[in-house]
Amino acid sequence: MTVNNAPGKIRIIGGKWRGRKLPVPALPELRPTPDRVRVTLFNWLQPVIEGAVCLDLFAGTGALGFEAISRGAARVVMIEQDQRLARGLEEQRQHLDCAVIEIVRAEALAWLNATSEVFDLVFLDPPFRKNLIAPSCEILLNRRHLHPHSRVYVESEPGVCGNAGLADNFQIHRQSQAGQVEYTLLVREEQAE
Repeated sequence: MTVNNAPGKIRIIGGKWRGRKLPVPALPELRPTPDRVRVTLFNWLQPVIEGAVCLDLFAGTGALGFEAISRGAARVVMIEQDQRLARGLEEQRQHLDCAVIEIVRAEALAWLNATSEVFDLVFLDPPFRKNLIAPSCEILLNRRHLHPHSRVYVESEPGVCGNAGLADNFQIHRQSQAGQVEYTLLVREEQAE
């Protein structure tokens, strides 16, 4: 997939850090969310991003989490297993002097099972072809990490989100595709207790 950014850089596209370019490790397995997808996503999120508590579960470059803070989110927790990427995220957090971003180096699903935090918005952009979307959503629901009407953004290969068995607990709010990337904004369905 072609990325709109120069190799080793991501660009914040809106908010207080608009236009700021952040260096990221040049790793072949990285797949930063393209600028045009982030523009669309954050247009979708504009009514709910201000003051939101966010989780970037497979943070990678941190593009989604940094963009969320730039646009007014109250807090972002970024989970990244790779030591090089986690170190890069921490360097960027320090460079931006942003205390409301927490970087955690951990395996995403293990961390999700261990925490009791609740989120307004979750970014799920796991490595492709690893079958991590359905288990992530299951843990988010079973461990009560979501409020009624929380949003979950899923970035995947085409067709994965629709086949992940999420229809009972989530409503597809918005969905689009750019090349080989399907991106979906889910809304947590309020469940009767």
